[in-house]
Amino acid sequence: MKNSGAELEIVLTIDKIEPIILYGVGDQHLQIIEKNFPVQLIARGNQLKIRGPQNELDQIENIISELIFIANKNGHLSREDVETVVHVVKADFHSRESGRRAEVTGSKKELDEVILFTKQGYIKARTEGQQRVADAIRKHDLLVVIGPAGTGKTYMAVAFAVAALKEKRVKKIVLARPAVEAGESLGYLPGDYKEKIDPYLRPLYDALEDMLPKELILKYTEQGIIEVIPLAFMRGRTLNNAFVILDEAQNATSMQMKMFLTRLGVNSKAIVNGDITQVDLPERSNSGLLEIQEILKNVEGIDFIFFDRTDVVRHRLVRDIIQAYDQYAKQGNGNNHEGEPRHEN
Repeated sequence: MKNSGAELEIVLTIDKIEPIILYGVGDQHLQIIEKNFPVQLIARGNQLKIRGPQNELDQIENIISELIFIANKNGHLSREDVETVVHVVKADFHSRESGRRAEVTGSKKELDEVILFTKQGYIKARTEGQQRVADAIRKHDLLVVIGPAGTGKTYMAVAFAVAALKEKRVKKIVLARPAVEAGESLGYLPGDYKEKIDPYLRPLYDALEDMLPKELILKYTEQGIIEVIPLAFMRGRTLNNAFVILDEAQNATSMQMKMFLTRLGVNSKAIVNGDITQVDLPERSNSGLLEIQEILKNVEGIDFIFFDRTDVVRHRLVRDIIQAYDQYAKQGNGNNHEGEPRHEN
């Protein structure tokens, strides 16, 4: 390091990844950093020269280190990754300067816990139950997550799937939901096919749109890389190199559940989400989600995670509402599955 007038200058050797991955096409990643800090970045092959005030150089070194860590983990860097790391490091620096604890820390542990970087920031587990899911999906090929509305079951599952796709651990994502709810068959509903099916699949699209640009979702959908489909459309298929999610699984019949579980092919993972208090099937006992808790409890490679109201991440009232319904049911005032308001997970 040498003094350069009022500025300092350091030269980093980029040898743990291909420099183009760090720099971005046309040095666009470096330009993002320059827009956020009063520094100058000059790339020459694997040599990165950085000029600026001492405290800024410390932050830039931290940013470069974290970006290399993420690139080695994911195999690539996106613009959103760079923007998020810049935000994390700046927030950590300013909080330490003012002597306050940061809401967002720039530590390696914090970044290691990130499930997915998005344009809005990043997604990570927010409750103990969600952290158990994050730990379990790394160790098991099939995960069954059961819990009340508002615990983030759908959102977390989609985040894991998108992360796996971005990191090239899978080649496609399949999101499925039972298309028959509250005893109503699609054939009796008004409108054409798309109008009939969209309301059932909308929550899955909402989660996707939080994590990927709409134009990329459209592109992936057209290419068959992302499929959002009714559960019945999975019959007869074998899904290799895929991340598969069954949402609202409490409304899958025993036969449908068996059909779904036997679609998994080579190098695939699956998450089954559901709320056993919101079964809308004519016969509650026919719910495949209830059945597999007994059938699959001792099968190696499968794990069950149970959420409770402490895992609710929506408005505080949602947690209190769930608790009130639980108490009402325990007093024998309800059968715990009929006449309940619908809440998407």
